[in-house]
Amino acid sequence: MCGIVGYAGTAPANGIVSAGPHQALDVLMEGLRRLEYRGYDSAGVAVVANGGIAMAKKSGKLVNLITELAANPLPDSMTGIGHTRWATHGGPTDKNAHPHVVDGGKLAVIHNGIIENYAPLKADLLKQGYTFVSETDTEVAAVLLGDIYRSLADVATPAANGSGEGGRLTEAMQLAAQRLEGAFTLLATHAEQPGVVVAARRNSPLVVGLGDGENFLGSDVSGFIDYTRRAVELGQDQVVTIAANTVDITDFYGAPAQGKEYLVDWDAAAAEKDGYPSFMEKEINEQPEAVAATLLGRSDIDGKLILDEMRIDADVLKTINKIIVLACGTSAYAGQVAKYAIEHWCRIPTEVELSHEFRYRDPIVDDKTLIVSLSQSGETMDTLMAVRYAREQGAKTIAICNTNGSTIPRESDAVLYTHAGPEIAVASTKAFLAQITAAYLLGLYLAQLRGNLFQGQIKDILADLGKMPAKIATILDNSEQIKELARSMADTRSVLFLGRHVGYPVAMEGALKLKELAYIHAEGFAAGELKHGPIALIEEGQPVIVVVPSPRGRDSLHSKVVSNIQEVRARGAMTIVIAEEGDESVREYAEHVFYIPETTPLLAPLLTTVPLQLFACALATAKGFDVDQPRNLAKSVTVE
Repeated sequence: MCGIVGYAGTAPANGIVSAGPHQALDVLMEGLRRLEYRGYDSAGVAVVANGGIAMAKKSGKLVNLITELAANPLPDSMTGIGHTRWATHGGPTDKNAHPHVVDGGKLAVIHNGIIENYAPLKADLLKQGYTFVSETDTEVAAVLLGDIYRSLADVATPAANGSGEGGRLTEAMQLAAQRLEGAFTLLATHAEQPGVVVAARRNSPLVVGLGDGENFLGSDVSGFIDYTRRAVELGQDQVVTIAANTVDITDFYGAPAQGKEYLVDWDAAAAEKDGYPSFMEKEINEQPEAVAATLLGRSDIDGKLILDEMRIDADVLKTINKIIVLACGTSAYAGQVAKYAIEHWCRIPTEVELSHEFRYRDPIVDDKTLIVSLSQSGETMDTLMAVRYAREQGAKTIAICNTNGSTIPRESDAVLYTHAGPEIAVASTKAFLAQITAAYLLGLYLAQLRGNLFQGQIKDILADLGKMPAKIATILDNSEQIKELARSMADTRSVLFLGRHVGYPVAMEGALKLKELAYIHAEGFAAGELKHGPIALIEEGQPVIVVVPSPRGRDSLHSKVVSNIQEVRARGAMTIVIAEEGDESVREYAEHVFYIPETTPLLAPLLTTVPLQLFACALATAKGFDVDQPRNLAKSVTVE
């Protein structure tokens, strides 16, 4: 949620902007366009020009800001900040949109996160005679920063507290950050220091982009990927000052600090639609590559797993007696799939916890507990705080994440990166399959260390995993039937999903996708629960999508789920079945059957999920909804 972009450059001597430094507004608007996927309800920009701050901001989508700028252009500038806001304090209005400009129109501030102590700070500032025009906690931080900046007028020097080129603004940001509580990334620029942007980070994402005669800030690398692939990850409680040719990093108390430079392994083209009507459809079709890339280089020719990022000593992992998987939303369903596989292969009790519930229920965690966190962005605040709590209790932590350099992997003992590439659509698809794949690798690695499986067994399972990209591609190549069914159901108001064993979390994920995208009632149930209540929902014409287990593996479950199909159909349900190739026994009980290739039962979620993604995407599109940016949702939930 909330996209942030900052830019500082130097105009070329001849005044022609080409491949080098750019006009600030161009950088900011392109960055905000690329960050739209994070979810937002207003947008704004501010540039330093002509001895002051020039600003534009509008509620609604970015096109509203573009229209405003066309009607009222901002002056040329080489320094600026931009923001897309997802409303927390105060509704999505023009006044509540960022930037907030204070200090007599000289200081512009944008913010991602929540200032938890904004109320007492605001009360103090009101007593001092300050007034406020918005309902936001951000304006409180801006006024506080402006107040501190003015108080330093007679004492600050450009070198004070390691503030370097940022001078008084950097020192003011350090002092302001010390007084703020909560999760925040703050960016500020001041008319009296026209070539500088200063930022502070606590519990909220921020990354630096390094250019030639220009430098960038972004809530993630998408904000500047058009201009550079060189990035610097920032640590917790740090202040960074960018100018055209310098990047200075300190902690909140002014002590010099270092960031870790890395090269972004994808470019701007990877974030474009490549001819698909939506990012979501593109990302669904990228799933064979996402799974293959996540498997790549993780085992040797003998089938022995080699996880280079696994920084936890093998002897420690051998003593683990409990695993807790922490995640939210779609990632939690990936964790549910992981539970079945890890317990089966490793014989270690495994729990799956919603991150936001975990640390508030006094969980039993010790040094024999392994915490596995799943987060596509690596910035999910609920999961980050749960990981920190677990580490305080002595647990070892492993992150499964798609974003290099993000906070959760940095604060975990080990990381297993997925390699799905950028996922722009808010509703996760390819990151979900990549997380499941990575969780399988982790389970097999633990089984290898602990001797739960023979090496030949591990090699066989890895071989089956290696066949999954081609099998996913087969489903995608034969997807028109399920898309056509979805389009014919555009007026449907409710869909139920049933699954058993690993099909149960797949059913819940299928329901979530439909809720996220089509805004209709959808629920996923364990098929065995049907007679314990949910069957009361069945009425004439009720669509029920059933994920049927393979008849080759756990045959008793297959027959039980077929019985469930008969039960709901006898009560008038329209049954839609996802089944394995060759399973003809389901045909007489289903109005529609979609077949997936044969595979090992535990690996089936990598296949059974795909038709449900296609179904949700097509149905929502038929209803005329934007599948890339569902209403009220954000890609990365960076506040609790």
